[in-house]
Amino acid sequence: MSFFKSIFTSKKSSITSYSDFWIWFEQNENKFSNVLKNHGDINKVFFEKLAPKLNQVKDGIWFLAGMYDKNTAELILTADGVIKNIVFVEELVEAAPKINNWKITALKQPSKLNQYGIEIEGYKFDENTMRFYSNFNKQMPDEIDITIAHKDFREDNKDIMMNGVYLSLDNSLGELNAVTTIDNLNIINPKDASSELIGLEKLKDFLIWREKEFVEKYEGFRHNTENDNYSGLEATINNGLPVVAMVNRDLLEWDGKASHPWITVLEIIFDGKNNNGMPNESQYKLLDEVENKIMEQLKDSEGYLNIGRQTANSVREVYFACVEFRKPSKVFHRIKEEYKNNIKLEFDIYKDKYWQSFNRFMKN
Repeated sequence: MSFFKSIFTSKKSSITSYSDFWIWFEQNENKFSNVLKNHGDINKVFFEKLAPKLNQVKDGIWFLAGMYDKNTAELILTADGVIKNIVFVEELVEAAPKINNWKITALKQPSKLNQYGIEIEGYKFDENTMRFYSNFNKQMPDEIDITIAHKDFREDNKDIMMNGVYLSLDNSLGELNAVTTIDNLNIINPKDASSELIGLEKLKDFLIWREKEFVEKYEGFRHNTENDNYSGLEATINNGLPVVAMVNRDLLEWDGKASHPWITVLEIIFDGKNNNGMPNESQYKLLDEVENKIMEQLKDSEGYLNIGRQTANSVREVYFACVEFRKPSKVFHRIKEEYKNNIKLEFDIYKDKYWQSFNRFMKN
């Protein structure tokens, strides 16, 4: 599979739904499949047409395209490892109609590591060049911390090695597993290994076992925040402006953190330059309105915990810990779109099983 294409094209026309996109695609699929099959001007005929249409559906959707077999073209839609965009890729593919001689795939799927022979700047990344072992931290026993040993790793080629290792894991594990199952990844030379090295072909089965063990351990864990205690915190940041935070103290001391491993951070950006970086009265009302709308949709009983918020330097950050990442992705995107004419919103989702992101709010 080849022809990777990023989406940086501006919006031009009227694709407003998944259905609109697939209607357009069906109208053009014949010339798209022909140019792939006949190795024509793929960029001009296919990619330059597809990119802006996908961008209208949702920014951050990428794609690969090629011939799946001699009669079937394949379009792989991918989030390129960005967690918050995965659900939109999955939904778009789920909405695809049956199209003759086309295979439409959500996210890059797993393949045999040696099948495509990944090579970057003369370095090979396969089962012959890489081995692994797992690290255990008794303070964080649920962390999946993997060390990959590559025979050619050196400090001066570290960036190349990292790129190659991540690409090879993307291919061998599949995009979804690569970004959701491994919590920490370190790359070394085999001579620096501190544990017995294991064949990389066993990594997939190891990760499946660890993930199954984790899910069974924490399935159904919930925390009712109704009677929790909260703490107000005040400090001063480097530029002398105040920072004010309100956090759920009981949640931060909870021993079940790993059951809600997905952290969502919403940034609400306002103009506080005339108020020491703090919102004025009308801005406070708007910030609270946004936060309340999120709380209505992400409930603690369903696995979405509001850890608290921090306000400083014209930005309010709102923090949630979640049992999964798909619903928060949709809720925060919907809120961002709803308020885009009133205030600037940005959000991110990442995995942090032990909520280390919030250590700054804890007592020393």
